Amino acid sequence: MPISTPTPEGTSTAMTDPAASRAAHRSAGSAEDRAAVWSALLDIYAGFTAGDRDRIDGRIHPEATIWDSSAPELLFGRADLDRIRAERPTGPDAPVVTGIHASDEVIDVWGDTALARYRLRVEFAPGADGVTPAPEHIRNTAVSRRTTEGWLVVHNHEDLLV
Repeated sequence: MPISTPTPEGTSTAMTDPAASRAAHRSAGSAEDRAAVWSALLDIYAGFTAGDRDRIDGRIHPEATIWDSSAPELLFGRADLDRIRAERPTGPDAPVVTGIHASDEVIDVWGDTALARYRLRVEFAPGADGVTPAPEHIRNTAVSRRTTEGWLVVHNHEDLLV
């Protein structure tokens, strides 16, 4: 059901109800391919929570481009990603991630290319002051390619929602 929204000029524009749009979306590609893409993406977050950088990097193409939520510039390849990783806070005052929860995935696959759109909720342990930071909510888009190593992310875009 369209929702009418007034525009600055006083006219209205029909917007689609998000739930109706999601329900009407017909995903491209086989259910098996979509599940394999989602599994590969979830493995990145499982690797993160396990502290296994090799596991993470095994799911990201070495020349991937990345809009990381903590960096203003587009990252090009593993060297840029490693630079951003090295700049993250460390030590007793650094935030400690206790969980990353991926949800609301919408995945399409066309041949050897996949587009995944989903949300992340990142939860943290209490800080040294005993205060638990609020969870972060991230909107994510990932483009993956099917390779001999499986589905690899070739582009990732994170938006931290505030």
